[in-house]
Amino acid sequence: MSSSTIDTDLLERAVGKLPVDALMPHRREALKHFAEAGFPTTRHEDWKYTSLAPAIALSNIWLRDAAPAVAPVSDAARKCAAEAASAIDAHWVVILNGVFQGTIEEGSLSTSRQGLSLPGFEVKSIAADAGGNFARAVTADDPMTRFNTALMRDAVHVRIERGQESDKPLGLLILDDSETGPAVSQARVIVEAEANTHAAIIEYHASVGRDEHFANVVCELALAEDAGIDYLRLQQRGRNHFQVGRLNARLGRNAILRHTAFDLGGALVRNDVAVDIAEPGAAVELYGLYLADGEQHIDNHTRVDHRVGPAKSSEEYRGILSDSARCVFNGKALVHSGADGTDAQQANHNLLLSDKAEIDTKPELEIYADDVKCSHGATVGQLDKAAMFYLRSRGLDRAEAVRVMTRAFAATIVGRSTIDSARPHVEKLVDQRLQALAGGLL
Repeated sequence: MSSSTIDTDLLERAVGKLPVDALMPHRREALKHFAEAGFPTTRHEDWKYTSLAPAIALSNIWLRDAAPAVAPVSDAARKCAAEAASAIDAHWVVILNGVFQGTIEEGSLSTSRQGLSLPGFEVKSIAADAGGNFARAVTADDPMTRFNTALMRDAVHVRIERGQESDKPLGLLILDDSETGPAVSQARVIVEAEANTHAAIIEYHASVGRDEHFANVVCELALAEDAGIDYLRLQQRGRNHFQVGRLNARLGRNAILRHTAFDLGGALVRNDVAVDIAEPGAAVELYGLYLADGEQHIDNHTRVDHRVGPAKSSEEYRGILSDSARCVFNGKALVHSGADGTDAQQANHNLLLSDKAEIDTKPELEIYADDVKCSHGATVGQLDKAAMFYLRSRGLDRAEAVRVMTRAFAATIVGRSTIDSARPHVEKLVDQRLQALAGGLL
């Protein structure tokens, strides 16, 4: 069996061992379509710079040895959950190894899974009632979503009710634990924001354990008319963990999505953000920061479909790379015929701290309408020598000078985060990573 090919016989056996519940018809349908095409490879244009071979090899090991067993909650996982809750004030919901666990209450993990009623949010497991709700929420049919659906044990359904307000954000802690051996997990989150609602959501990815882990995460987000979501994705996985994540968002009339993403950890990370502007007046803001060193590989792909106008999308991703790290950015704005009045802006800026670091950047515009305002651009550079000389002449050593300059470069994205309660923790984590990147230059 090639490391780039999944063993479909083992996969089918694993699916057959999952509970016979309302999700099983969806699993079997996804399995059928996934078996026909398998994982994407570097022969696919959207994956030409990112090979999933390590994740596929790990998946085959897991399918052969453990699937679909789920390990018990370890002390390390409980500690990680408590630390996340203490760092950011939010209503925390925990998904551990792809399974909805419950909430974090008074610093400890609660396993009350059914019908959580949090201020401003209704959160529940969808496994027991997966028919119409699950099918309606699925907005993409790509290979990784099929793989996720085929092996999905459960899904978390979040409903933001009209007229309800929350005193703080909803925190989704997507935590994976490889304490008991290599593992694979499929997390699924479905968020429906009703008309005239506004909420803040934090999607926090973390991991514990010394063995390898492959997490495949799919989030579905539907914003009704005049709904607004401030969304923060924070990824801080261990260097022995792989992750593929996808966010599918559909925006109704005058809906607004503000999405900020920070990638700080992981060995191999791929993020896809797909936004469908389906009705006029909608707006989306996408901002991202990725910091990589060692041999990290971080790939960000975004796509905004402007189907109608007027509507607006703005996007800026920034990356700082050191050592032999490799990062990828591909941002695409597709303006469909008839989407007059579209305003689509995107930019990607990168700072390389070593000669071995590599960035593959490709901002794209595809326009089939006339009355539009669109722009895109990308930059790749190194630390400014004149600025470095100035800082060194003022008494800073080389590492301190690098930290000052990289912090200023990253501050643009950090300042875009609209969830105030999370910003101090984000700033702390970003500063720690920048210190590590600067320290590696000594």
